[in-house]
Parts: sequence; structure tokens; C-alpha cells
Amino acid sequence: MTNSTNVSEINPTVNQICKALAEKQATDIRILEISNISNIADYFVICSGRSIPQVKAIFEHLEEQMEKQGKFAARKEGYSEGRWIAVDYGEIIVHIFHKDTREIYGLDNLWNNGSNVIAYDPE
Repeated sequence: MTNSTNVSEINPTVNQICKALAEKQATDIRILEISNISNIADYFVICSGRSIPQVKAIFEHLEEQMEKQGKFAARKEGYSEGRWIAVDYGEIIVHIFHKDTREIYGLDNLWNNGSNVIAYDPE
């Protein structure tokens, strides 16, 4: 289940992240509010790329845009393989998946409590 809440009302950094992902044509961008489920982070932002080069390009653009805002990732994992890149911005963890890898791991469903998933619409 996904909500249609305006992302900018949730968290401005989440909104910046989603905007950067959309600028590189990331698909199926979802925001999972997990603060009531886990102490790992407050939000997961999950998206897909159609190819390994696109997944890497999405990550590179995200990192560049966030650094312009003075926000730097505490950790980055998975760039060398490019099938699942995780970027830790503290309260927000971004997961950039190759579309096939995303289907295998199903984070969207694993962390879904029925009301905490928001679809990002760049419009």
C-alpha cells in the first residue's frame, strides 16, 4: 500500500534526495517511514535503475547534489558492483537498486507496515 502524501511535507532532505534521483530517471521511487519500526533510520528511500551504468549514474548525481547542500554520506556501499548501492545519510538511508536486484530483496515489502510507504511523484 502506498500513500500520496506530499514528500516536501515529510522531510526536506528526503524531498531533495527524491528530486535528485528523479533527475537521473530513477524509477519506482518509494519513501518508507521506518522510525516506528526500527532504530536504523527514520526513512528508507528506495529506487531502481534499468542498468548497472544507470544505477551508478543515479548514485553519482545524488552524491553531487547532496554535497552541494552540505550533506555528506556517512557510508556508501555497493558502488563497485552497481546492483545495489546503499547510501547512509544518518536518518535517511538511500537504496539504489538495479531493477532485477530490487525484486529479489523486496525491501519495499519487508519494511512495509501497511501505511508507511509513500510513492514519490516528481510532478
